[in-house]
Amino acid sequence: MPSESTIPIASATAPRRFAVRLALFYGAVFALIGSHLPFFPMWLRAVGIDASWIGIITAVPAVTRFTVLPFVTSLAERRGSLRGAMIVTAFLTTLGFAVVGTQHQPMLVFLAFAFTASMWTPMVPLTDAYALRGVARYGLKYGPLRLWGSAAFVVGALLCGLLVDFIAARHLIWIIVGMAALGAAISLGLQPLDNPKAPRVMPQGAPALLREPGFLVIIAASALIQGSHAAYYTFASITWQLSGLGGLTIAGLWVLGVLAEIVVFALSPRFTLPPAILVVIGALSAVARWLITAQDPPVAILAAVQLAHGLSFGLTQVGTMGLLVRHVPVHVMARGQGYLAACAGIVASSASILSGAIYARHGQGVYYVMAAMALSGAVLMGSGRHHLSNHPQSTASGG
Repeated sequence: MPSESTIPIASATAPRRFAVRLALFYGAVFALIGSHLPFFPMWLRAVGIDASWIGIITAVPAVTRFTVLPFVTSLAERRGSLRGAMIVTAFLTTLGFAVVGTQHQPMLVFLAFAFTASMWTPMVPLTDAYALRGVARYGLKYGPLRLWGSAAFVVGALLCGLLVDFIAARHLIWIIVGMAALGAAISLGLQPLDNPKAPRVMPQGAPALLREPGFLVIIAASALIQGSHAAYYTFASITWQLSGLGGLTIAGLWVLGVLAEIVVFALSPRFTLPPAILVVIGALSAVARWLITAQDPPVAILAAVQLAHGLSFGLTQVGTMGLLVRHVPVHVMARGQGYLAACAGIVASSASILSGAIYARHGQGVYYVMAAMALSGAVLMGSGRHHLSNHPQSTASGG
């Protein structure tokens, strides 16, 4: 028989073990994003893909978010295996990026990347759903878990930034493949979680979420604000490279934004404002950020503006997750994350394709459209707050 003193130690060990393993996986997932996001467009350009095709190809992940992704998250939830789905998608993502790296024709790259994105894009919502279940089960905080993903993004971006000045841009894809393989290996160590049962007092399944005005406000406002980053994600590195900035400087600009994001995640447990207000603040910060970026500022001002990423992305993410914990029953959290990602995908894919067309004609003027999107998200969240206060999640659901 174990002594009474060993029981609290075991109880304390489980949350810590969960948090450490999840932090490692978050790190692997976002190290992949950190190597892909700034430099995949540069690889596409290096292998001869033109700007219009770059806009279309980089829109593929956003499209899969509202086509394939909801089916993957729903299937994982029905089978009661978020962890299993995370492992499978991690390994298939690695395979997919390896195939992409062997292709140089626009249509072949598009097709290979479509398969890859179908496996890759569910990874973050599956991981967020897994994390929020752990938050509910162990009483943890989302921000400190998620910040390790942002920290790893910095590592991935810096690694590619260092290498781009020493190796040809057409080889960057293999760094991305390596990051994906690291995530696949780490996924095997994730801790299993019990599958929560749906409480009888709550309506079953995802259709109830889609009839909930508060949930629709959350996902639509978040999609508009986060979707306003589309031009930045797609064309910032290209613009900076064409203006004469080196690879390490480009990586440094990305890193500044993510460092600000890490600070926001680290401090988030201390925030006392309602999550909806955090989202509005994040949206207004995005409006200011894109209006300044549209002026094609010098690198010193651009570096300062990059710090606003902590608010435009980070604070919006913290507020959105806080709203989901309060308004989505834990037994349908994966599907809730899937619908959030699907809505974001519709907005982001449209914004990415539109950005390609606008950037080809007006360059930095594309950021005025991004500012309008972010402002729309702020207005929607501000005007829809009464739905959020009227439809809280049942405490029986474990949120």
